[in-house]
Amino acid sequence: MNEEKFYCRIPATSANLGVGFDSIGLAVEKFLTIEAHASDHWHVEMVEEFLNVLPSNKNNLVIKTAKRVASHYDVMLPPLQIRMSSEIPLTHGLGSSSSAIVAGIELANYFGRLKLSMDDKIRLGSQIEGHPDNVGPCVTGGLFAGYYANDELFYQTSQFEGLTLVLSVPPYELSTKEARGILPKTFSHAEAVEQNAIANVMLMAMLKGDYETMGAMMMRDKLHEPYRQRLIAEFPTVKALALEEGAYATVISGAGPTIVTLCAEDKVGAILSRLQTEVPGCQHEIVGIYRK
Repeated sequence: MNEEKFYCRIPATSANLGVGFDSIGLAVEKFLTIEAHASDHWHVEMVEEFLNVLPSNKNNLVIKTAKRVASHYDVMLPPLQIRMSSEIPLTHGLGSSSSAIVAGIELANYFGRLKLSMDDKIRLGSQIEGHPDNVGPCVTGGLFAGYYANDELFYQTSQFEGLTLVLSVPPYELSTKEARGILPKTFSHAEAVEQNAIANVMLMAMLKGDYETMGAMMMRDKLHEPYRQRLIAEFPTVKALALEEGAYATVISGAGPTIVTLCAEDKVGAILSRLQTEVPGCQHEIVGIYRK
């Protein structure tokens, strides 16, 4: 039996960032860790108990993705014994599915000797997800802004220095299907123009390091946050308290229910203390932006 072993660590992500719906995401310093070696059958061993809701056989998303990518390149993978450990809560808007998809791509790349580029990995992940804002930063780290349609992929990245994140994680799950189902099917021309203008200014401010303007624009989303907030009871309180303590912005992470606050490093202690005291129903923690 081939004892060749593979190890990878894939970051969580916080996507959308207000007006960046399905296009902008951040890599976050919480990780899915995969160890794998060839075996006589496919199997996933879960380290943390909360992962036991996931399939341990070929129906596991990591395995399904690895086999799909291998098939795309007409490569046969050996069955793998996989040990999975994760700091990323499931269905909480922190990209747990995307991290699994990218882990599967990395497994196929290693054991299939595919020599995939960064672009290849993002494109493959976007084909599976339908949009690049979660899989992109999983691959690149840092801040990611991308466009994917009809198998065309364009993206830009930034290290996005000088910011810290506070995650506020409610004790309940929120599925992406439910979070998408609450959104309107259409928007007016005027709403589309306004959203486009806000997003343009936000991105320019991000890249210039003008985080005050970035935050002001980030919290003016028209496409998803006004609707998804109804599903997250803690959101208004967390946002109000964080802004009182000097945060740049508080927005929904991905589809929610996790709430992400972006702030300067010298503000993070006061924000965390206030949230822990006044919103005890959430788990609050300071996390960094993962940069490669």
